[in-house]
Amino acid sequence: MGLLALSAAAFTDVTTDLLPAGLLPQMSGSLHVTEARAGLLVGAFAVASALAAIPVTAALRGLPRRPVLQCVLAGFALLDAITAVSPWYPLTFAARLLAGVMGGTLWSMLAGYAARMVPAAQRGRAIAVVLAGITVALCAGIPAGAALAGVLGWRAVFGLLAALALLLVPWVRGRVPALPGEPSARRRSRPGQQRRPASRQVATGPGVPAILAVTLLLLTGHQAMYTYVAPFAPHRAGAVLLVFGLATAAGIGVTGIVADRHLRAALLTALAGIAAAMGALGLAGHQPAVLLGAAALWGAAFGGAPTLLQTALVDAAGPARADVATALQTTVYNIGIAAGSVAGGLALGQAGAAALPWVTLVCCAAALGAVAAARRHAFPAARAHPAAPPLDEAGAGAINTYCR
Repeated sequence: MGLLALSAAAFTDVTTDLLPAGLLPQMSGSLHVTEARAGLLVGAFAVASALAAIPVTAALRGLPRRPVLQCVLAGFALLDAITAVSPWYPLTFAARLLAGVMGGTLWSMLAGYAARMVPAAQRGRAIAVVLAGITVALCAGIPAGAALAGVLGWRAVFGLLAALALLLVPWVRGRVPALPGEPSARRRSRPGQQRRPASRQVATGPGVPAILAVTLLLLTGHQAMYTYVAPFAPHRAGAVLLVFGLATAAGIGVTGIVADRHLRAALLTALAGIAAAMGALGLAGHQPAVLLGAAALWGAAFGGAPTLLQTALVDAAGPARADVATALQTTVYNIGIAAGSVAGGLALGQAGAAALPWVTLVCCAAALGAVAAARRHAFPAARAHPAAPPLDEAGAGAINTYCR
């Protein structure tokens, strides 16, 4: 029950983060802004999450874990409630920024919390239970929210999210064990030993820059289209989001089978699949069969891509630098989300919704080129298998934040 509470927290965060993508027409009308400006509400959450994750987590790391988690969930409840009642775009934007801070804090601790709740032999299963909240949010939460908004209004949907976050506070209190905070790095160091700040630890390797570049291109392109699904398919946005979410689950499953043996080929296939889906949407996206078929291909291809990039990064950085490299990728991931929402908004405002698939296609083509060129270190045909380091809370938190 404690792990399910953490999974529900992950569900709440992801749904709060991405729900505006399915509600842009309603939110833009109520807030008296264009759909492009309403799309920036997704980017605001991502930017705040990226900027806050490291400093806020460092500041709170020494505190007992359960009260911090309860405060974060209470913050989600308050900020979702403000979003539900706010009549002004600036107030809504500010609430989304603060919600992003809550999200960055939450994702830095969820996987580490789960790992500390169970014996070492069950860590993987525990983290998998928590991360299932992401899949449920993509498959059910966001499509259901878009559907409910058509009946109850978008404000009621955010009100329901606020209620869910508030209900999680006593659930966490009753079912999630109380764990102490982490001792500071200075106290753990031996006397006379100096420790460089994490921000100054360099996590470089021959292939790391190329992997980060591919991550940025993929997320920018993906988010440019995903954020503005509602303007692109105004009468079928809910169906598109549902098909996409279900397909991501299938993509993740297939990736788990092929990633260890065929990482490079699998990533090239995934990027080519996204590009093909965008080409179909750009040419014939107004036809229902093409629209839903392309959404399925897009979801299946994108579902596996983050796992492939994560695996390639750990291989390229090496076990000693994997945690810091993953933290860098987390920041790049959120920058891509924000950049994609901005790029999509510009394309929507200047050329209309029909231009959105082509923006994503260009980014995917560039990512394909980068993967094809980086065959020596970043994405080799034959992979080495370095031994994995022990998973502490910092490493688990970074992995969990990236998975988000």
